[in-house]
Amino acid sequence: MTNINYQISTEGHAQNNTAVAWFKLAVASLVFAGLFAILLVFARTPGVQDMIPFTDFFHVALIVHVDLSVLIWFISFAGIMWSLIVNKPQNNLDKAAIGFAVLGTIVIIVAPFFGVGNPLMNNYVPILDHPAFITGLGIFTIGMLLQVFRTITAGVPNFSSANASDAISIGIYISAWVALFSILALIASYLGIPSDLEGASFYEFLFWGGGHVLQFTHTVLLLVAWIWISSACGVDVNLSPKVTVWLFVLVALPVILTPLIYIQYDVVSLEHRVAFTDLMKYGGLASMPLGLIIVWSILKSGRTTDDKRPVKAALLSSIILFAAGGIIGFMIDGINVVIPAHYHGSIVGVTLAFMGLAYHLLPQFGYTVPTSKMARWQPTIYGGGQLMHIIGLAWSGGYGVQRKTAGAAQGLDNLPEIVGMAMMGTGGGISIIGGILFVIVMIRAFKKKDLA
Repeated sequence: MTNINYQISTEGHAQNNTAVAWFKLAVASLVFAGLFAILLVFARTPGVQDMIPFTDFFHVALIVHVDLSVLIWFISFAGIMWSLIVNKPQNNLDKAAIGFAVLGTIVIIVAPFFGVGNPLMNNYVPILDHPAFITGLGIFTIGMLLQVFRTITAGVPNFSSANASDAISIGIYISAWVALFSILALIASYLGIPSDLEGASFYEFLFWGGGHVLQFTHTVLLLVAWIWISSACGVDVNLSPKVTVWLFVLVALPVILTPLIYIQYDVVSLEHRVAFTDLMKYGGLASMPLGLIIVWSILKSGRTTDDKRPVKAALLSSIILFAAGGIIGFMIDGINVVIPAHYHGSIVGVTLAFMGLAYHLLPQFGYTVPTSKMARWQPTIYGGGQLMHIIGLAWSGGYGVQRKTAGAAQGLDNLPEIVGMAMMGTGGGISIIGGILFVIVMIRAFKKKDLA
């Protein structure tokens, strides 16, 4: 069994316009996330910070940056893949989905400049506790839901006699159902939170269950991206499409425990939080069989053609970061910076997989092939910086450095702690450069249509 092509053809695809719209929104979210990262620097710069007319603008900018670079970016890229398995002519539902998503994103971006404040640093979706910002999130979520609905109602992919392309479509289809589960978990959390709870605690409990479930959507799509771009790079993933389908089902299977957690434990209980933490921690191991098969196939493969070197670099960097994040997750002991080391590794692993697929899809959508030196080095710079970042965090966490602290509050009294956090900062700076390079490559490609 050789040369199984795990790709979805986009040539003449009926949903290309929808997919390209989600594509551009995904890249735009990273552009504006980068601008808010620059504002973060200004908000901490003596002299400049006094010129900013908004209270606590550092945390305001940080929240918008995180929501754009994780939530909007991930869901928008999911929108690309969800739309590509519909394969029916674009209709008003497609247009409404992307329209709501774009409008919600715009509201989120502009809200801080109209004095929207009260930043709450809760997990998963940090919030500016103001009706305008929350409305923006709500509008974007409607766009996400409409795209999910369009995907799951457009027709079930062929399970019984699936070929390689069908297997990829089924993985994407499964991810859409998991995303719907995450929204249902969000609603269940809202209904289970006491009416007198407010502020950061309210949003912490609100997003806890749904946020953990949504990670399984990202994990399924990560594996879809891995196997897709592995085939694009000439890697022979010697695996039966039917087996691949069942391995995708296995990755999403832990999500079926979600209703039991809500039935058994009160939403604001410690047991509820621990149950979802364990669901992600141990349920995430279901991704290992397919992940290891893909990695083994890559290790056996030969050299990649020059036009696919940026894609291959992103794939390898994604695997390393995602694996490191997973391993660090089992090292968590207490409330320290090992926790952000874990989720930064996992998040960046997904981001790099999407970056690699973005490079592959550019010529599929009629844009130029990214073959510049910048494109070839970007994944390594971004991934290498983030690897240094999470190693520094994990090292410092081992010495007890607490999370969500800064400056003197970190208690960096000993050399190992200082070295670890210095490594964290240096790696973070390098990864920012890598992120900027990705945006530059994408904008250049969007400006130049491939007329060949």
